[in-house]
Amino acid sequence: MTDYPHMLSPLDLGFTTLKNRVLMGSMHTNLEERGDWNAVAEFYATRARGGVGLMVTGGMAPNREGGVFPGAEGLYTDADIANHRIVTDRVHDAGGKICMQILHAGRYAYGPECVAPSPIKSPISPFPPKELDEDGIEKQIADIVTAAVRSREAGYDGVEVMGSEGYFLNQFLVTHTNKRTDRWGGSYENRMRLPLEVVRRVRAAVGPDYIVIYRLSMIDLVPDGSTFDEVVQLAQAVEAAGATILNTGIGWHEARVPTIATSVPRAGFAWVTRKLMGKVGIPVITSNRINTPDVAEQVLAEGCADMVSMARPFLADPDFVAKAEAGRADLIAPCIACNQACLDHTFSGKVSSCLVNPKAAFETSLVVEKAATAKSVAVVGAGPAGLSAAITAAERGHKVVLFDKADQIGGQLNMAKVVPGKEEFHGLVDWFAAMLAERGVELRLGAAAGVDDLTGFDEVIVATGVNPRDPEIAGQDHPSVVGYVDVLRGGAEVGKRVAVIGAGGIGFDVSEYLVTGDSPTLDVAAWRREWGVADPAEARAGLAPEGPQPDPAARQVVMFQRKAEKPGKRLGKTTGWIHRAALKMKGVEMRAGVNYERIDDAGLHVSYGEARERPEVVAVDTVVLCAGQVSERSLADALEAAGVSCHVIGGADVAAELDAKRAIDQGVRLAAGL
Repeated sequence: MTDYPHMLSPLDLGFTTLKNRVLMGSMHTNLEERGDWNAVAEFYATRARGGVGLMVTGGMAPNREGGVFPGAEGLYTDADIANHRIVTDRVHDAGGKICMQILHAGRYAYGPECVAPSPIKSPISPFPPKELDEDGIEKQIADIVTAAVRSREAGYDGVEVMGSEGYFLNQFLVTHTNKRTDRWGGSYENRMRLPLEVVRRVRAAVGPDYIVIYRLSMIDLVPDGSTFDEVVQLAQAVEAAGATILNTGIGWHEARVPTIATSVPRAGFAWVTRKLMGKVGIPVITSNRINTPDVAEQVLAEGCADMVSMARPFLADPDFVAKAEAGRADLIAPCIACNQACLDHTFSGKVSSCLVNPKAAFETSLVVEKAATAKSVAVVGAGPAGLSAAITAAERGHKVVLFDKADQIGGQLNMAKVVPGKEEFHGLVDWFAAMLAERGVELRLGAAAGVDDLTGFDEVIVATGVNPRDPEIAGQDHPSVVGYVDVLRGGAEVGKRVAVIGAGGIGFDVSEYLVTGDSPTLDVAAWRREWGVADPAEARAGLAPEGPQPDPAARQVVMFQRKAEKPGKRLGKTTGWIHRAALKMKGVEMRAGVNYERIDDAGLHVSYGEARERPEVVAVDTVVLCAGQVSERSLADALEAAGVSCHVIGGADVAAELDAKRAIDQGVRLAAGL
């Protein structure tokens, strides 16, 4: 008897059966563009061995103008087909099924050859698109069909036609981007002509026994997007055109509503997919922020969909399904939806991986194997670097003892998890605890480790983290001044008017903590109200006419930074805008190029620029110091002085904005090579 009867039940598609209701959704990893097809094959085969029912590749361009960026991978030649055959053969040998996504970017293509229904430049690309004529449209259709035929030749089990997220086919559907007056524009019947023609011709070309998934935009979240009636009309027409499955797309890439970041509630858009259930006869997949077996099971049990799509959770743990099936969901490494190593890497041209699992997309180069000789290993510091090093070393068969002066594991993750919108960090700390127990790591908590405690070990790893940097402001010993550590650990009283010193990641987290009452991330209705998301059956494209309606701020906060640049500029590439927008909605003021003159009973005295102009007193009740960190190296220095060799990792090595991504990666790589 399984705990997840809906998630683990097979799905009969007629000509083939999926072994469960879990789709690994499309993710572009940038692996294909590097030409290492063994690495691509092993990435997908690893997840096939982990038990997922069906996978979809990252988007493959049907032609050069449709590529997301110049040089984007596609099936253009016989050599391309042979390369993809390496992937499909490996997946099939592992017992899996895999579809290739055909993605035409349209005006989102990051290159001068981009094409679109109308010559309207995207706000996320500097290149204005060329408006297609009839011959140009026919070429795009033919190229998409050719890509589908080649995918079958390459051994794929099907294709996914990308029709959502504001890409090419989606651009034809809405007046936001389609201003045409010919048979491809104007009425909705005309605007949906292109996706329907694509699906019809793809089905005719690949035959009846081939999976054709259509990725349908369920809620556009952009002005002049589709109504829900139009979504239903398209879904029914796509079914009639020959699609096997409808997958869910949520929001355009240019939408000013977050859709997959960690602050989005779990399964926060499943209610939209549920509205389509019963209106079509083919399976419907729901997606976005489904990251545990319990959430997936609940979504399916409530009738929100026939399948669930999870993409990044399979970066975090390729064995997601197998562990759920074995009753060990506690050992599933959680996707915390941070975007830091996946989407941020994708949009920076790097190989996409995972903060929680640095082995993702590096399966052939970052290999954790049993050690030839078991060693005794001491790890000092139970933050992300130390935890990842301890678990990986123990996995290799080493005898590991983990020390921390705190009485609990997690280090500064325990501060992150109290920030509204970062509740997923609770699950990360819980997973680390489960893995320590599973791997047999000995814990020694509640006492600082000294040199004498560490002598006699074969290897010593120092992961003692960071200390807050001293901003050296005159008067910082004033009673109104507190540090971010005391604020986030709940030990400091904070008044109603607050100055936050520092506008990096910690400054933003602290500000969010101070202005937010009940976290909207834990309440879908509250979150929708905060971001202005409405029922698309009542408001076109799901945008509430009244706009975002956040709860009132709990405090009046002003953020300051010394650098004369936009506050939050160095936050995550794909999430920074969310943090800035969230604080702006709460009335948080952000000031840059600030000199901190002094703090006294009157408040915070500041001036601006190198000339120290416009002196001002900011009357506040509390000043919170978030001015960065410095490495805590005292133990490493003491060990070196005593002649004890050690490895220094994480914040103790480099103190940089509490970088858990770097810390975990460093811990895993070090332990993999001991």
